[in-house]
Amino acid sequence: RKKCLLCNNVLMIVAASIMGCSKISQSFEMILIGRFMCGVSLCVPLHHQYVGEISPRKLRGFANSTSSFFWTLGKAIGQISGQRELLGSRALWPLLMASCGLPALVQLLTLPFFPESPPYLLMQKGDQEGCKKAIRQLWGEGQHQAEIDDIMKEKATMKNTKILSVLELVKEPAFRWQLYMIVTLTATIQLCGINAV
Repeated sequence: RKKCLLCNNVLMIVAASIMGCSKISQSFEMILIGRFMCGVSLCVPLHHQYVGEISPRKLRGFANSTSSFFWTLGKAIGQISGQRELLGSRALWPLLMASCGLPALVQLLTLPFFPESPPYLLMQKGDQEGCKKAIRQLWGEGQHQAEIDDIMKEKATMKNTKILSVLELVKEPAFRWQLYMIVTLTATIQLCGINAV
């Protein structure tokens, strides 16, 4: 999880650099390439997954909601910064395009000091000691055996669960309505007022 986030941040910094240099290079194609790279990045789902896994159970819902809050805040800051009086001028718009790399740079510098997610260490790596060490680093000293037991139960459940490919998921009738709901919610997110906020 952590390595994937770090690689994703490198991708975002490269995309920001490409967009920031588009005016010097006199190439609008660089903006298109940079925006495409931003769209390909996995920031939002990775953030949800990592933050959800490193949070204590009682704070997990709150921690997962931070992603939506900061996503909306970022959009608002971007729209405010894009005003002609700030970075929306003819001379400064490349800085506005490159500003998406700033949060990625901050995360790239701070994330190495955070541990890997405890469920990942225990479920994928089988490293129980590493899991306990990560839990102590994240949540402090104390009794965390109940959380470790929950992760072990989830691991046992996952052994009996078949992992579906994307094509199998689309073809599976049991998941049809859930898939319709996810597609509808994702497609209509632009109509929910998030841009206004």
